Amino acid sequence: GHVQLLPPQNVTLLSKDFEMILTWAPGEGSPQDVTYTVMYKSEDHMDKWLEVPHCSNIPRTSCILTCVLSNIYVKVRARVRAVSGRLQSPWVKSRFKDYYSEVELAPPVLILNVTENSIRVSASFPLPTCMEKLIWKYELNYWEAGSEDRKKYEDNFRRDTVTIDTTALRGNYCLSARSVYDSISIKYSEFSQPVCVPLNHKG
Repeated sequence: GHVQLLPPQNVTLLSKDFEMILTWAPGEGSPQDVTYTVMYKSEDHMDKWLEVPHCSNIPRTSCILTCVLSNIYVKVRARVRAVSGRLQSPWVKSRFKDYYSEVELAPPVLILNVTENSIRVSASFPLPTCMEKLIWKYELNYWEAGSEDRKKYEDNFRRDTVTIDTTALRGNYCLSARSVYDSISIKYSEFSQPVCVPLNHKG
């Protein structure tokens, strides 16, 4: 009989948490030892599929493409095929997508340093190292726990530390931030999980 290896299904190029990721599902009846190989092409090299070195003969069903992209301002597509022994499935292609305008942001991680009369806040981004040159910012909110009145700290910050004067604040205060990216339009991430701190409790 003619043995066929069915191609991967649901091949999707998606952007999540600053990363560009190709995902797929195994083809029907895939053998246990199946592996996958991924290639990509971009609109500035339309004649040529390029290898993704860390996604050749991999057992998993996803491949992070972020740091292999030579140009984040043009659309790219990826393709994947299944391999098992001597069998190879046909390639399956994703749609085109570009990092610059379609990147999905993750919320920043807040680092707080609480002193007697101030809170120093800095944010770190879960960024792939190859993307650190792009200009991400964050927007900071703070409020008294239990209150709906969220104060936006006026400004967009990059890596700099923000110092909030807490001399006049009493009680439990919470802070939360979101990532901001200004590309073709302004994009925001979700807000980070609130971090709450007690202020000026004279013991």
